[in-house]
Amino acid sequence: METREHVIQPDRSWLHIPWRELWEYRDLLGLLVRRNFVATYKQTVLGPAWYVINPLTQTLIFTVIFGHLAKLSTDGMPKPLFYLCGMLGWGYFSRCIGSTSSALAGNASLFGKVYFPRLVMPISEVATGLIGFLIQLVTFLGFWVYFNFFTPAGRMIQMRLAVLLLPLLLVQCAAMGMGVGLWVSSLTAKYRDFTHLTSFLVRFWMYATPLVYPLSMLPDRWKWASGLNPMTPVLESFRLAFLGVGVVQPWHVVWSLTATALLLLSGMAVFSRTERTFIDTV
Repeated sequence: METREHVIQPDRSWLHIPWRELWEYRDLLGLLVRRNFVATYKQTVLGPAWYVINPLTQTLIFTVIFGHLAKLSTDGMPKPLFYLCGMLGWGYFSRCIGSTSSALAGNASLFGKVYFPRLVMPISEVATGLIGFLIQLVTFLGFWVYFNFFTPAGRMIQMRLAVLLLPLLLVQCAAMGMGVGLWVSSLTAKYRDFTHLTSFLVRFWMYATPLVYPLSMLPDRWKWASGLNPMTPVLESFRLAFLGVGVVQPWHVVWSLTATALLLLSGMAVFSRTERTFIDTV
């Protein structure tokens, strides 16, 4: 009778992505996505409806504070539609950061019992976030149909062919959010202070991104500074695709893609380095 022996040993390279193992553990990935989705709103009355309530509540706050009180421009678009469109990309991006930032510390007990590629955890969190995005997208499209066909604002709303790039924008949001989340997860494994600092980072990043205001509102001499934010062209692309308004400059896009690749690759490298000894130091 033939016996097989499988030896598990750490890889010494800084950036090692176990593509073959990730594919072999695809069933585990599916189970984790289901677990994450069910556990998020377990023992709640409204359940997945919170995926709709949260962005609608935030949109209402933005409309009252920034739209009516501060009177910030929305490029002529209805204020709720303008903010909801921005929340599509930002909501998914911020969820990716928040969920992947606890990939190590939040699953320490599981890591100590069984072996599997640790990258399965953050990838499952990013995949779970897609469910929330799709629910939020359906909500946004409901508002889009109303304002486009039943209000005078419909004359200004133009859905462009750029909407076909939506899958690519989602991939970029996921890659950037996962990259930042992996950095935070690796740092949190040793310094738990980052657990509390993450919310401040995301909040600061949100206001530094043209979410509650359009990029066109900024003076020309300051647009370059906003372009250094890799999320700026992503949100502007969402609005350009669905509403027909948005400032998307080529060098903004090139820099955003470059920054996304750097964040993802460096995050995976640091995560790979940290997860080797994490279970011994937790």
